[in-house]
Amino acid sequence: MTTGKKKKKKKKNNTNCHVTANMAATLSSEHFDNLQLLLKAPSKEFVKEMCMQSHGGLSVRLTQNAATALAIPEAQAAQLGRSLRTLSTHVVFHNLSSTEEVIQIFPESFHSSLKNLLTKILLDNSNAWKTDAVGSQISLPQLKAVDWRVDLVSSSDALSRMCVPTCLVHLKTEDVGGEDCVSGATVELSRESLDTMLDGLGRIRDQLSVVAGK
Repeated sequence: MTTGKKKKKKKKNNTNCHVTANMAATLSSEHFDNLQLLLKAPSKEFVKEMCMQSHGGLSVRLTQNAATALAIPEAQAAQLGRSLRTLSTHVVFHNLSSTEEVIQIFPESFHSSLKNLLTKILLDNSNAWKTDAVGSQISLPQLKAVDWRVDLVSSSDALSRMCVPTCLVHLKTEDVGGEDCVSGATVELSRESLDTMLDGLGRIRDQLSVVAGK
């Protein structure tokens, strides 16, 4: 029996604040018209809470509370919540990190004090929103280790008896969730199927080298 083991160094998760393309948000004049409903807000704290809760998604309770506090119909409160979410996802998606960058989003006619308040709230929470966005992305398991061994399998029939070599490959993978999410799978390969797999891996390696060299 021949054995071997190859370790693969674990790659650190990329924590750069890139957000998936489906979070891209397009702002329109209608969104800013809805945002100015916040001028009726009873306090700055209410505006802050409305922004934070809207980013997580609309709910019936949020819509009803906003309608009551702002003395507007629930339909308008729902539009306000959607506009706030569009605004916050726009900031996260485009990685806006300075006061100047965020203020430039708003039209010149937008209420100055409300603009400054929303800008402060967005910047204060953008890092946490980016972290949540990255953490919510679907990630494939990472390869941790490869173990293999070669066995001789006896095969016989009425005419002959022979020993056929076969390769058992054990793949150990880890989900992005952490060390407790390790799983494994074992596959049996004949010499022919192993040759096919190695040829395919060689092609993948060559393609990656070409892409990396660009």
